[in-house]
Amino acid sequence: MLSKNYRFHSRGGVKYVYQHGKTIRRPDISLIVCDNSRGKTRFAVVVSKKTLKSAVGRNRIRRRVYEGIRLNFDKFKKSRDYIFVIYSKAVKDQPFQDLQKTIRSLLEESMVQ
Repeated sequence: MLSKNYRFHSRGGVKYVYQHGKTIRRPDISLIVCDNSRGKTRFAVVVSKKTLKSAVGRNRIRRRVYEGIRLNFDKFKKSRDYIFVIYSKAVKDQPFQDLQKTIRSLLEESMVQ
């Protein structure tokens, strides 16, 4: 699991990234990226109740995505905010290797922007 030092601690920061960030979309997941002046990288994973009603399922998706982020952490740019938004409940049962591949492809595309 990703350390709490690298997560958002308030809704204000998330709201700012939603308003000012650049979005990269995939069918199941999108990534919103925004530069910050804090000097550290922060992450959030958003899974709506519309996506999956069960809190257990939403938390499972969050844990899997945070683990994918942790394993690829050294590839993320520093001093940036990243928000992963999950649109499909299929992510819960998707093989972890495929999920990691999706996270890496979103990350590579965010480096270009």
